[in-house]
Amino acid sequence: MNHDERFVFIAEWYDPNASLFRRYELLFYPGDGSVEMHDVKNHRTFLKRTKYDDLHLEDLFIGNKVNVFSRQLVLIDYGDQYTARQLGSRKEKTLALIKPDAVSKAGEIIEMINKAGFTITKLKMMMLSRKEAMDFHVDHQSRPFLNELIQFITSGPVIAMEVLREDAVCEWKRLLGPANSGMARTDAPESLRALFGTDGIRNAVHGPDSFASAAREMELFFPSSGVCGPANTAKFTNCTCCIIKPHAISEGLLGKILMAIRDAGFEISAMQMFSMDRVNVEEFYEVYKGVVSEYNEMVTEVCSGPCVAMEIQQSNPAKTFREFCGPADPVLDRSVFILISFHQLFQFFFDLLVDPSSLKEGGL
Repeated sequence: MNHDERFVFIAEWYDPNASLFRRYELLFYPGDGSVEMHDVKNHRTFLKRTKYDDLHLEDLFIGNKVNVFSRQLVLIDYGDQYTARQLGSRKEKTLALIKPDAVSKAGEIIEMINKAGFTITKLKMMMLSRKEAMDFHVDHQSRPFLNELIQFITSGPVIAMEVLREDAVCEWKRLLGPANSGMARTDAPESLRALFGTDGIRNAVHGPDSFASAAREMELFFPSSGVCGPANTAKFTNCTCCIIKPHAISEGLLGKILMAIRDAGFEISAMQMFSMDRVNVEEFYEVYKGVVSEYNEMVTEVCSGPCVAMEIQQSNPAKTFREFCGPADPVLDRSVFILISFHQLFQFFFDLLVDPSSLKEGGL
């Protein structure tokens, strides 16, 4: 292996003391696993070439967060043409946002996201404050329609997702279609905005137009600085909890399940993707310990990957949603296959709400 071969990325680090982003040129030498960093603004070396075993070539793709000597960096762009040519087809992350007018169609949109080859690695239903909406629309501050944008984006919940695939920024923009939904129906009739949008503002979905914009917008919705980000939409009244298990997420069934829940007359009032460790899951399933023989397998399943927790609302939801789930044992009755299959996809707990502070947010 050529020890002088190097890959160069532009990376950003949020400096909490100065409350600003600092930009670096990050060089990675795959021959010996060493790294080097240069301060872009001050044109000086920040870190001399040093061997660093915790960074690997597979970690280097646009949108990813990497830790270099305890400093978390977001890779926002390629640093030279060689890196872009060699690694340009590698996976990237971007923000996928479902706007208030299309939250009721989240199942259909997520189904199209999965079919387009994206993997959802983070997901949360949120309610934006006016300040957060202003930060989100910072590029439109001088536009005459700014107030209408702010009023719309704060008029109801949004669903923010981090999505992953090769060339994610461009492919997500292609799936969105033109910003004006009327134009989208003419120029890109199969796009998300053509199918679910109304006009140029109520256009169902949003996506960043560059690597740098994607990094900044994901920091707004899924901050790495320790703050919580926009508030979740949980109401904690007249509700029950539903968990979509990891095997259903990995099989791309999230969209279908959301559609089925909605079509059965239930409202999803809050939703978030989590990865749970074994201690969390054992506590979550404590009521089943020593009661069902499958307890260990149940715990192992929920630990195996990301799951999605939802707050479900309907009058008397504990009874009706459990009936909707169907029998827990799939061999009880083949005639209720549809209900049984839904129960296999998510385990319903009628007496327990998820405590977000005890869980690890995010998927992959």
